[in-house]
Amino acid sequence: MSLAATKTNNSRPQRPADFDTLIDALDYAALGETGCNFYDAKGRLCAALGYAELRHRAQSAARRLLGLGLQRGERVALIADTDAAFIVLFFACRYAGLVPFAMPVPVHIGSHDIYVAQLRGLLQTGAASVAISPPAFFSYLHEATKALRDVSWVGTPQQLHALPESAAALQPGNSKEVAYLQFTSGSTRSPRGVVITEQAIMTNLRGIVGEGLKVRAGDRCASWLPFYHDMGLVGFVLGPVVSQLSVDYLRTRDFAVRPLQWLRLISRNRCTITFSPPSGFELCARRIRTADLADLDLGSWRVAGVGAEMIRPAALENFADRLAPVGFDAKAFLPCYGLAESSLAASFSRLGGGLDVMPVDALAMADRGLAVRVQTDHRKTNYIVNCGKGLPGHRVAVVDEAGKPLAEMRVGHVLLKGPSLMSAYFNDAQATAEVLTGDGWLDSGDLGYMFEGELYLTGRAKDIIIVNGRNIRAQDLEELAEGEAEIRVGDASAFGLDEPDGQPDAVLVVECRTQDMARREALIARLKRRVYEGFGLRCEVELVAAHTLPRTSSGKLSRVAAREGFIERRDWRRARSILSKSG
Repeated sequence: MSLAATKTNNSRPQRPADFDTLIDALDYAALGETGCNFYDAKGRLCAALGYAELRHRAQSAARRLLGLGLQRGERVALIADTDAAFIVLFFACRYAGLVPFAMPVPVHIGSHDIYVAQLRGLLQTGAASVAISPPAFFSYLHEATKALRDVSWVGTPQQLHALPESAAALQPGNSKEVAYLQFTSGSTRSPRGVVITEQAIMTNLRGIVGEGLKVRAGDRCASWLPFYHDMGLVGFVLGPVVSQLSVDYLRTRDFAVRPLQWLRLISRNRCTITFSPPSGFELCARRIRTADLADLDLGSWRVAGVGAEMIRPAALENFADRLAPVGFDAKAFLPCYGLAESSLAASFSRLGGGLDVMPVDALAMADRGLAVRVQTDHRKTNYIVNCGKGLPGHRVAVVDEAGKPLAEMRVGHVLLKGPSLMSAYFNDAQATAEVLTGDGWLDSGDLGYMFEGELYLTGRAKDIIIVNGRNIRAQDLEELAEGEAEIRVGDASAFGLDEPDGQPDAVLVVECRTQDMARREALIARLKRRVYEGFGLRCEVELVAAHTLPRTSSGKLSRVAAREGFIERRDWRRARSILSKSG
């Protein structure tokens, strides 16, 4: 019997996120005919899970979890592969009054020890009582939990299904309960468990599907985003449930190998809503050939959300130009700003407005912290994208180092306030106090400026390279490097060293695929010259092999880890030099 994907149109009146809890939302969605569909790397439907079946399976799994003797509020760790089992177990935890948290799948095949250590750290930080993994990754989880006495049960979804159900009745939750923990990506610090209550997530989802996306009957979602990332989990697991939309999934690793399958899913199933970091659009544009356009029709695509990374307009404009012949409308681009500490979304640009880009003087921003508009052909220009206004009932502010509000076009720290914010970092009062003020403001860790009530992001505060009082954005140096023909987008990482001798001012670690020594030396010389001419910085350039730069579980460059790796390699080279001379 062939599989059939869940329907787009529903038989029930649509209620976009009009619920108190996630379970209330699933109970309503289960009365209709929509749900989740899972596709393989070749675009074939391999599983369909209607919301009615999801509810039935989740309640059964909830009773089996309660049969383990767990108390309400205990944590359950789930390795979050893109499959039906994860979604079932996530909602099973909520039916049982347990708190799930998602853990990543391994990024690279050769990272066994690193991945096991990562799992162990997350299990300890989240104080998990139960840990569950798909069979493919169970050996990693089993190894990670060997010395963790507090993890009382470790298994696969199949092993859980073999356990007896508890006879205890499932107790309804309330909006004050913790819904789940969301671990931060760890791009600038160790991952931390963000505590998200039912009230916070439902408020955020109402803002997303109501104000941000203006979800309507007949919408259909598509996603390749990992379930352990906040955009993947909130945006494309929870979001479709609370708005009763069907959603089509492609595994993240399958997208990385065959990105055009994402476009084919959108085309074939007439999907209307999907999101990606800028790098996803860039990958598609790089891989697509003219012949690939023949079977695509992207006229249904009304929301192409962009977030999770700094938005580089050029890559998106290239994507739009390549796909305009098959119906993609550049006005579908919807830049937004979000972070795990705000459940997901913090601001949305105007729906249907496409990219609103402000060209500003890069040196004025570095020297004076001021966004000065320039012509697009200005010699040193940053292109800053409008990320829109805060969600209804939420506030966005930009302040200086002392916390004083800044005037428009002044770059400062982005603060957020509103009912979507986390209540704390789990079991970390010190870290919580560092970012949450007593009157409810969250320091996002990001920099930006306001113009006409809308937010323009300029970067992460921890990614700023400070030289003689000047604030240089790491991404500015990276974009200089990516302007060279030998370097792909995302293959450069820039950072400062903050060392007493002040040599060098900055470092660029660049993945380089050419082995010709003369070409490598010429590339290093060009990069040093370009950085000095552009910003007056003395920059050390290190060329490394492809796939060397460290990334977070969500695929972002980790400049902190890149800096640590550079220092380790430099110190090893120095030690080897000393030993060779002394020998």
